[in-house]
Amino acid sequence: MNVRSAEDLRSGDHACAVPVSDEGLWELTARFLASGLARNEKVVYFDDGTAERVLDRLTEDRTPVANPLRSGQLQVVSADVTRGAFRSPVGDVRSLLHSYVDGSIAQGWSGFRMTGQMSYGASTPAGIPLTAYDAALDEVVAERRLTALCLYDHAHYTDSQIEQMRGVHRDELTTPAAYDDGLLRITQTGDTSVRLAGEADHSNRPMIHRIIGETLDRALRRADEDTDIELNLASLRFLDVAGAVVLVHAAEEFPSSHRLVLADVRPAVLRVLDRCGAPFAAQLVVREARVAPPTPSRPVAADPESTAREAGARDPTAPDPTAPDPTAPDPTAPDPTAPEATAAGSPAAEDEVREGVPAEVAVPEVDA
Repeated sequence: MNVRSAEDLRSGDHACAVPVSDEGLWELTARFLASGLARNEKVVYFDDGTAERVLDRLTEDRTPVANPLRSGQLQVVSADVTRGAFRSPVGDVRSLLHSYVDGSIAQGWSGFRMTGQMSYGASTPAGIPLTAYDAALDEVVAERRLTALCLYDHAHYTDSQIEQMRGVHRDELTTPAAYDDGLLRITQTGDTSVRLAGEADHSNRPMIHRIIGETLDRALRRADEDTDIELNLASLRFLDVAGAVVLVHAAEEFPSSHRLVLADVRPAVLRVLDRCGAPFAAQLVVREARVAPPTPSRPVAADPESTAREAGARDPTAPDPTAPDPTAPDPTAPDPTAPEATAAGSPAAEDEVREGVPAEVAVPEVDA
C-alpha cells in the first residue's frame, strides 16, 4: 500500500485513512477538504453527526467556509441521505455518485472530491457489505476521475473492519504527529512552530514542556533561525492550570533573544493563562484568536426518510429550491425611501478565524 499525504491526492485517487485519534481525524479531514477548495473542486462531506467539528477545524485552519457553503462549492450532505445510501442497492448508490460528479462538472467546478463519516455502512443495514459499496465507489472514481477519501477511525470501526477496508485500498493517507495521546495532539508545523489540538492537562504537560524545549534548542543552534517559537492554540479547546503554568514557566526560561508566542488563543484558554501569570512573563506573547462571523445557514431536506435513490432522482444541475430568490429585495438592506436611509455597508470580513461553529450547524440540502 502506498502512504501519501492529503495534499498529494489528485483526480482519480481513492485512498483510505485510519486516524489514531479524533484530533487526527479532524486534522486530516480538514486538510483533504481544504485542498479541494483550493483547486476549485466541488467538495462534498457526507455527514453522520460530525459536520460541526469538521467545519470548526476548517475555520481553525483559516480555511474560508462561509462563501464556499453559500456558493455550493462546499456541501454537507445530511445524515439522513448518508444513511439512506447504505439502505439502498449498490447500483442506486453508483447512479447517485454519477449524478453528483456530472452535475458538479456541469456547474463549472474543476473536479469533484468527497469524504465523510460513513460508519453506518459498517452495520450492513441492507445486508450489503461495506466492501461492496467501496467497490462501486472505486468504479466511479475510475470512470469519472473524482477524488475520494474513506475514513476508518477506531471510535466507529472495529479493528477487524479497519483491516478489511485497508485491504481493499491502494493508498493510505497519514498525518504524522510529534505526540498524540487521544486527548492532546501535537504536530510540528515548522522548524520553530508547533500546533496543539485537543485538551492539555496534568497528564500531558511534560510532553508540552519537552516539545517547547526541543524547538527552542533547534532555534538556538542556528543563527538564521526565527527567534519566535510559536505555539498555535487555535484547536486547543481546554487548558487546565497545570498546563497553563507549564507554558508560563517555559517562557520564563527563554533567553532574552527569543520569545514564546501563543497564537490564536481561545478566550477560555486565555482566561486560564491570565490567572496563571501570563501577562507578567517577559518572554511570553499571547495573541487572542480573532472571531469571524458565524457560518451562514441553509435548510436541510425536511423529510427524515430521504433515501439515496430519492436524492439521486434530482437533477444536480437544477437550481436549489431552498436557495433564496436572487431577484427578491434584501430584507436586511436599508430602505432607500426612508428619510434617514444610508448606503448599505460593505460585506463583513469573513472566513478568518472563529471560536467555533454555532451549535445548530446548518448543512446544505443535497444538490444531487
